[in-house]
Amino acid sequence: MIGRTIAELAPGDHAELVRQVDEDDIAGFIDAVGDLNPVHSDADYAATTPFKEPIAPGIFTAGLISAVIGTQLPGPGAIYLSQSLKFIKPVKAGDTITARVHVLEVVRERNRLRLQTVCVNQRGEEVLSGEAWVMPSKSRVVYDERPRRAGSLAALTLQPWAMAAHAMRLWATAVTSAVRR
Repeated sequence: MIGRTIAELAPGDHAELVRQVDEDDIAGFIDAVGDLNPVHSDADYAATTPFKEPIAPGIFTAGLISAVIGTQLPGPGAIYLSQSLKFIKPVKAGDTITARVHVLEVVRERNRLRLQTVCVNQRGEEVLSGEAWVMPSKSRVVYDERPRRAGSLAALTLQPWAMAAHAMRLWATAVTSAVRR
């Protein structure tokens, strides 16, 4: 990954990433942020909503925009300053989301970019739209995408705990569903 400086950017530049959302992505995000709203994790409850099934937290989808900004445009070293968001349609497990950023304005004297931000699903329907302000790194950043050794060791160390937490979450969902019946 290469982070670009303000001098390397112009209105019209754009980037995107595509991600298929699965239940584990949603569950991991919910666990990470503690968003225990049952519309995201309880199929029985979600069936009573207009969505009819669990939906991803909106900010999960917005996180895909952050990934484009931090890895592609402007890339590594960028600082996210602000983001307006409009959540248009729900995102569900199985959806394929394309997150796009498009440079609308370059303010060189302040080292700022204004970006149009959009996410669309596999049917081409907008699920999120907004605008972001970001500050590119003042120097070009070349970042090796390979996992860092410390991160890899931490992942190996924490993996059994993550699996145990996932098993407990599944057990709690089963118990909660059984108690409601």
